[in-house]
Amino acid sequence: MKRLVVLASGEGTNLQAILDACASGEIAAAVVAVVSNKSESIALARARQAGVPAIHVGTAPVSVETRGEYGARLADAVLAWNPDLVVCAGWMRILSMSFLHHFPKQVVNIHPSLPGELRGADAIRRAYQETRLGTRTRTGVMMHYIVDEGVDDGPVIDHVEVQMHPEESLDALTERMHVVEHRLLVETLAHLCDNGGPP
Repeated sequence: MKRLVVLASGEGTNLQAILDACASGEIAAAVVAVVSNKSESIALARARQAGVPAIHVGTAPVSVETRGEYGARLADAVLAWNPDLVVCAGWMRILSMSFLHHFPKQVVNIHPSLPGELRGADAIRRAYQETRLGTRTRTGVMMHYIVDEGVDDGPVIDHVEVQMHPEESLDALTERMHVVEHRLLVETLAHLCDNGGPP
C-alpha cells in the first residue's frame, strides 16, 4: 500500500474523493496524514472524521519567517509520515524548493485548467468570465508534477477537456468542474499507486 500525504487549504472536496477511493480500494493507498496551512480548513475536519491525522502547519509573517523557511518546516512535518506521494488537493501556496528537494517527482497537483492556460488561483471563475466575453469555448482539468516554484506548469500527467456552455451559471460550472476534478484525481492516483507511472 502506498502512503499518501495530502496538502489542502480549503474545503477538502478533492481530499474527500481521495479518502473515499482509498477506503473502497479504488486507490491502492492510504492517506497517512492531511496537512493544511489554515487551522480552520474543512479539509482538516474531513481528515479527523476519517480517522486520519490532521496537521496544521501555519504560516508566519514574512518579517518572521521566509517562504523558504516555511517550506523547510512544512517538509519536516510531511517527512515524518514517510510518504510515497505528496498530493496537493486545493493547496493554495507555492511550494518552495526547500520543500520540493525532499520529494523528487513525488509531488502531484490537480488544477482546474488545461495545460498552459489559466495558471494560478480562481481558474474556474476566470474561465467563466472569458466564456461570458465570448473568448473561451473550453477549459479543463489537469494533473501534473510539481518540480519547481513555477505556478501550475510542471510536467503534465494527464488532463481532461471540459466544454463551456455560455448560458451556464458560475455555480453550475464549478459543480461540473469538481466532478471532473474528483474523477481525474482518483483515476490518476489509482494508476500512480498501482503502476508507479502516469496513465
